[in-house]
Amino acid sequence: MGKTNISRRQFVIGLAGTTAGIATFGSTLGMSAKSYARIIGANERINMGVIGCGGMANSHMEALLQMKESDNVEIKAVCDVYSNRLDRAKELTNAKSFKNYQKILGKKDIDYVLIATPEHWHYQMTLDAIDAGKHIYVEKPMTHTIEQAKDIVEKVTKAQLKLQVGVQGMSDDSYETAHRMIQEGVLGKVVMAHIDYSRNYPGDFWTKEIDPDVKPGFNLDWEAWLGPAPKRPWDPRRYFEWRRYWDYSGGIATDLFIHRVTRIIKSVGLSFPDYVVATGGKWNFVDSVAEIPDTFNMMLDYPEKTTVMLVSSLANDTPIRHVIRGHKATLEFKREGFTITPQEASNKDAISGTGENVGGTELFTHYKTGAEDITLHHRNLQNAIRKNEPLNCDQNLGFYGVVACMMGVQSLRHRKYLKWDPQNETVIEN
Repeated sequence: MGKTNISRRQFVIGLAGTTAGIATFGSTLGMSAKSYARIIGANERINMGVIGCGGMANSHMEALLQMKESDNVEIKAVCDVYSNRLDRAKELTNAKSFKNYQKILGKKDIDYVLIATPEHWHYQMTLDAIDAGKHIYVEKPMTHTIEQAKDIVEKVTKAQLKLQVGVQGMSDDSYETAHRMIQEGVLGKVVMAHIDYSRNYPGDFWTKEIDPDVKPGFNLDWEAWLGPAPKRPWDPRRYFEWRRYWDYSGGIATDLFIHRVTRIIKSVGLSFPDYVVATGGKWNFVDSVAEIPDTFNMMLDYPEKTTVMLVSSLANDTPIRHVIRGHKATLEFKREGFTITPQEASNKDAISGTGENVGGTELFTHYKTGAEDITLHHRNLQNAIRKNEPLNCDQNLGFYGVVACMMGVQSLRHRKYLKWDPQNETVIEN
């Protein structure tokens, strides 16, 4: 997973496009992030900017507009390289609009930014936001590569800024509660967890409607959108269906599994895996132009002697049970929270091949008070900025998720069984 050959500073200056743009952004580079960040009082309004105004960003903006009065937060600036999306965002928010995200980072009244772009841009924009002293909400995954995630953890921690990764399910209190009970030994030794995220698409998977109004060079800056990704000729499918291409996405792993594996990591108290192997391919949509698979499975062995299994098909949406298996009991995540059911180790004949509960009745039921909710996730970040409230998905948890998912992607693409080197924090072939 190599890094780009162009230096970071050269790239930043090249993208600025104009002398004014370079001057505006360059003024922040010589200052520490901590000194540049505005100190915010407990009851003071938080101002934010939105970078990327596509479908996911619209969900964020609608939620944030609902929070304007109740949470004293305001969208002051929006940015996109496609004019049609930018105009719609401006109309929705009544905020100032920019085609260059660095102009938002150069505004002193912006306290935090939402980065809701394709994955290949997360790293550079997050780095630039750190340099500008902005707190950050970056959509999942935190970065497109493991090396990038490692760099972000180091820099944002040193800058003492708040970074929330957009795995919004972590604002459901189920996982913190599950973690506490597992640490207390309620499940006994945790040996395995398995979880899925499956869907069933009719003709092809992850396709999007192509906007006939898009005109590169007129209302879309295609080169700016590609940014750090490999340079390619205009292809509307790559722009609108970017999740289907390795240049911009980790596919199922980083779009779906990142939600699931982060829940398990948090609940069990894991960090980096020992070994990872992934299987799958385009088993159903064999004629699709998508580079990513429609069927993807991962197995991760953690140093705590716990195996985590993740299953996904985009051609069959029958779910499997989401469980954490311990020697004493099994924890099962459900829509309303989770249940814990004890094992009966002495009952050797109680063997299930059909998925029904075996070994006693429910010992405990947790009814969640949070939810997989963008509003709660932003509110948590805002409380962290104002009151130093702990983040529900900070850069460290984001890093653990990137390592798990991107090791899976590398394993699948290279058909290799991979090992994590904890001393050097890098991936090696086993």
